[in-house]
Amino acid sequence: MRDITPCDILISGGGIAGLTAAAAFGAAGFDVICVDPTPPVTEREATGSDMRTTAMLQPARDLLEQAGLWEALAPHATALDVMQIVDAGGTDGSAREIRAFRASDVSDLPFGWNLPNWRLRREMVARLEAMDRVDFRPGVGTRSLLGRTAEARVGLSDGSRISARLVIAADGRASPMRTAAGIGVTTRRYGQKALAFAVTHPIPHQNVSTEVHQTGGPFTLVPLPDHDGMPSSAVVWMDDGAASMARMQADVADFEAEMTARSCHMLGPLTLASRRTIWPIISQYAERLSAARLALIAEAAHVVPPIGAQGLNMSLADTATLLDLAQKRPEGLGDAAMLDAYHRARMGDIRMRVTGIDLLNRASQASSTMARDARAFGLKTLHEVAPIRKTLMQLGLGTRSAG
Repeated sequence: MRDITPCDILISGGGIAGLTAAAAFGAAGFDVICVDPTPPVTEREATGSDMRTTAMLQPARDLLEQAGLWEALAPHATALDVMQIVDAGGTDGSAREIRAFRASDVSDLPFGWNLPNWRLRREMVARLEAMDRVDFRPGVGTRSLLGRTAEARVGLSDGSRISARLVIAADGRASPMRTAAGIGVTTRRYGQKALAFAVTHPIPHQNVSTEVHQTGGPFTLVPLPDHDGMPSSAVVWMDDGAASMARMQADVADFEAEMTARSCHMLGPLTLASRRTIWPIISQYAERLSAARLALIAEAAHVVPPIGAQGLNMSLADTATLLDLAQKRPEGLGDAAMLDAYHRARMGDIRMRVTGIDLLNRASQASSTMARDARAFGLKTLHEVAPIRKTLMQLGLGTRSAG
């Protein structure tokens, strides 16, 4: 039988959340092993690359700086100075309400900084390779979990065994570590899928993120650096699953004409500048965020539709909370007191955000004239009442807690 390798923290999952957690805890002086059965794809055009982007909001950037990641990421990031919401729920599909939420109303900094997910993985993997306290093992997954009072024992897919004071499950919405711990989830399915891809366009985005709401789900344009000399944006297009699947296979010219119309021509004609990828849309949260020697973060703990740049930023808030607890009492790393404190600190905020984004998504799906008109009226009201607008922006940024 193989020997058991000890470490402070075993991270199950090498997506963006898991890689960030590994860098953050390693930079803080903890010995970390991070595993993922699927090696990260770190090239834009490679098969399996993640064409989605992530808007790193202000608190997320603080964690990335603490983890030693921001310096490498900053040159590739595009600032988000304005978040613009467009209601196009009228009979002709044109923009009938446009409301801009400006970061300068609540902060001296942008709302956030947008980065392609494949680029995040590339820079994060490079950072881990340079860290003495982090052992990243791509191509290896977790198979078993035994939580004990003093440590957890984890079996890996290559036959090796790890003992850790804390196991962090960052292994996705179908988390094997969460399942092994017997933690249930509450899930809502919408019948939607999201297309993710990049476009170029003749009108500069001016660092404005635009979310166009119409029946079926939002169409979101998020600023990217110029591509081949043209202004560029990342797109997430949510709609009924069948419609999204048809667009995934559509002829490029037909697809470009349809997406330009769906964007209300906000940036002029859109030209496809990458391959298309497709993702199922659900809301989900775990019944608890911890078990013996186990903490759930990211999609193992919560999944939300891609509205308002909340998903990964919630995940990094999980990591920041765990890291703060670990640094305040390192001798108690992974014990019941630490994990109970983590659950209390994060659960209220998670449930509020999952519920809020669920309501926004269902409103965006609305097809009746009355519901679409109510959505337009609600957008106008939220924007025009200054105290409400500022509170919502602070909550969205994560600079104000809901818990």
